[in-house]
Amino acid sequence: MSDLTNKASWLHLLNAPGLGFVRISNLLAHYADANEIIKQKSFPAEFKIPKRAVNYLSKASNDDIRLELDWLEKSGNDVLTLDDALYPPQLKQISDPPLLLFVKGNVNSLLLPQLAVVGSRHASKSGLNNAHAFCFDLAKRGLVITSGLAAGIDAQAHQGAIDAKGQTIAVMGTGINTIYPKNNQTLAKTIANQGAVISEFPFNTPPNAHNFPRRNRVIAGLALGTLVIEAAQKSGTLITARLSMENNRPVMAIPGSIHNPLAKGCHQLIKQGAQLVESAHDILHEVAPSIAMLTDQLQASIQGINDEALENQTQTPNIELSDSQQHIFNQLDFNPIAFDDIVRQTDLSSGDVASGLLIMELSGLVEKLPGAKYQKI
Repeated sequence: MSDLTNKASWLHLLNAPGLGFVRISNLLAHYADANEIIKQKSFPAEFKIPKRAVNYLSKASNDDIRLELDWLEKSGNDVLTLDDALYPPQLKQISDPPLLLFVKGNVNSLLLPQLAVVGSRHASKSGLNNAHAFCFDLAKRGLVITSGLAAGIDAQAHQGAIDAKGQTIAVMGTGINTIYPKNNQTLAKTIANQGAVISEFPFNTPPNAHNFPRRNRVIAGLALGTLVIEAAQKSGTLITARLSMENNRPVMAIPGSIHNPLAKGCHQLIKQGAQLVESAHDILHEVAPSIAMLTDQLQASIQGINDEALENQTQTPNIELSDSQQHIFNQLDFNPIAFDDIVRQTDLSSGDVASGLLIMELSGLVEKLPGAKYQKI
């Protein structure tokens, strides 16, 4: 079965009315793959497949998904399905991962270590400055900044990463062909050139309010941790923070004035156990263990993929190494060196070293060996 045929089958499952994650998961456990599911004219009663879904699947043709297939033919557009070996492993760990992701931009950016950055749409000037400054610094150090393309903190988080010549991912609550808000269309185009714009929603999905909590779970699921910059006590931003906590991933918050209503959400999170952070170094310290874990997950994900597929699919974007990453690379040679020795020789934080090594590993510059050792390839 070709890759395009598999993606077409998944697109039919996405568009079949009334299926949903649980039913499709049960069907996938019963049948060999998505293509086998859509070949069925009926399903066992225990799967409780709605009649309208059965009717859709029994008559499914590529004409039904012509818009999506035409979109896929354009350069820079892709679809990642749940059964793809390169589906982000950290996202697959959540309780209801998206069946598929429409990706406009560099699909490989989804494999790099990400930090979710969220906050108020109506942020103060100080909050906007913090969002840009923190994300500029973190992107320089190798973290991908993931946010929701909204006005305010989201937009400044993306812009900070862009200005640092780093990478950023925008997760949308609309169809991939419906940029929202419209004022951020230019920003979205830039993000697609320096990362990716992604959506789990079918084409032409409008910005309905109930889509955004689902969007937030993807932001939290992709990231190794979540940074909250300004949020009111009853802000939707706190949904992303809660989901990150439920995923057992660190939540960090920047404190503010006790007189600022947009600081109250951050203070509430800190009272509940979120880490108070004051610098990029604080954040890297929090996510460093997760970066090492992500490296192991990615190695497991790509195991078994043939060399040709790896060459075609896992070439990491042409990333110009930052000064700190180049410093790390200069400590390596073709003899294995332990992670702790790299930290000691570079005089960098373990978070900086772990992030830099992962990026170089995915770029094909270094190889991770048993015992947390690394060498040049």
